[in-house]
Amino acid sequence: MITIVPMTRTDDMKRMADAIAFLTARYQDQPSLDAAAAAVGLSPFHFQRLFTRHVGVSPKAFVGHLTLDHAKRDLAQGASVLAAALEAGLSGPSRLHDLCLKIEAMTPGDYAKAGAGLAIDYGFASSPFGLAIVATTDKGVCALGFGDDEAAMFADISARWPKADYRRNDARAAKLVARIFGESREVLPLYLMGTPFQIKVWEALLAIPSGTFSSYGAIAEHLHNPTACRAVGAAVGRNPISWLIPCHRVLGASGALTGYHWGMERKRAMLAVEAAKLDQEDRPSTSAMTSVML
Repeated sequence: MITIVPMTRTDDMKRMADAIAFLTARYQDQPSLDAAAAAVGLSPFHFQRLFTRHVGVSPKAFVGHLTLDHAKRDLAQGASVLAAALEAGLSGPSRLHDLCLKIEAMTPGDYAKAGAGLAIDYGFASSPFGLAIVATTDKGVCALGFGDDEAAMFADISARWPKADYRRNDARAAKLVARIFGESREVLPLYLMGTPFQIKVWEALLAIPSGTFSSYGAIAEHLHNPTACRAVGAAVGRNPISWLIPCHRVLGASGALTGYHWGMERKRAMLAVEAAKLDQEDRPSTSAMTSVML
């Protein structure tokens, strides 16, 4: 007797993360839909449906934007894009996936305590960009990161606030990841835990619209400190809440991807997903994808 075990949402997320990794590593070869589907053990039809549902764009659109050549063109307008967004009051709400963010920052005095007296729940869950770690306080999400090794991921988070009381809660993490990467429109509170300068930089990152890019220099200009590019870069690199606070949208002055705390291939994939979604909104397509070529 054969027992059929239905796939869970976690299985789907894991397969889509594997698919993103496969396509990101091989996009220059323009892999076929059949090849991508086979790499994650699915039929082409089922793969197309799951990828579009969980990633938000078709595999074809995702691969089409992985080169990110448009980034260099858009970056030339990065400073004006950032300034316009900030002037329009877009520094907090209405970010990714129509998900509203409620922002609250830790006081400098509390930050100096290195988390002493603070209870942080953390856990691991599968996401479209691989294994995710989510950490929360009673005021909101304080960390979101990605990686492959749970011990290393927890060490990265706990080193930021070494005196906090950490409690593992994978069930809560799975629910949060489902909200972050789902279609929910409920308010998701964030609790920013950093120095005053870091928090200013992270708030500026929230103003960079999805599908567009900015530079370290543009952010420094916005902070009225044009010589602080290096300090801005350090603050961007210390952003503890990936994806929701979009540090992946900051590129080098030449349009180069530069570094990313959670891996360059992951940054490339995030930018490609956002660019494909923006293009999809601007130019809706009615053509169906075939299994010949992505």
